[in-house]
Amino acid sequence: MFARSLSGHAALRQASRGLSGPKPAALDRAEAQAFADRVEQALYASKIVSYTQGFHEIAAGGAEYGWDIDLGAVSAIWRGGCIIRAAFLDRIRAAYDARPDLPSLLSDETFASEIGAAQDAWREVLVAATLQGVATPGFAAALAYYDALRAERLPAALTQGQRDFFGAHTYRRVDRDGSFHTLWGGDRSEVSA
Repeated sequence: MFARSLSGHAALRQASRGLSGPKPAALDRAEAQAFADRVEQALYASKIVSYTQGFHEIAAGGAEYGWDIDLGAVSAIWRGGCIIRAAFLDRIRAAYDARPDLPSLLSDETFASEIGAAQDAWREVLVAATLQGVATPGFAAALAYYDALRAERLPAALTQGQRDFFGAHTYRRVDRDGSFHTLWGGDRSEVSA
């Protein structure tokens, strides 16, 4: 969404052209080809994540509204006439046909293996793009989603702490039951809420 939104703000980007950034480094032909291969892997991994997110949203909507959605059939419908029509959809259908209760495309052995094989290149592309000052919001968001799925704990505690500081919204702890609030403007002690 960020990339799409920013693409519509040409005047804002034009006004920001004077912002400093890194000096791009040139690649020789062999390095460029190797990098192009890594970009292809990053694109493929990001594509798997994008479809994973989309199918998860459809499944969540189906669960919320009591719809019996066959995700394999959805991919077949798209393959048969939608604007997407990617051959990749056949592989998604096969994954859901083999395991209709699949919680995520990334839970499928084949997709998990492929994204695992691509992730080093994916990470290298993001590092290189960052060092070159090239925005890669699609790749970066997809990798962040992938890493968040793998994490046992997420950094949401920081957000909870900030909300408590600014609005006494309380927070929960992992080592104790209950809700808590810190007396930020006082002695910074913690009280049960």
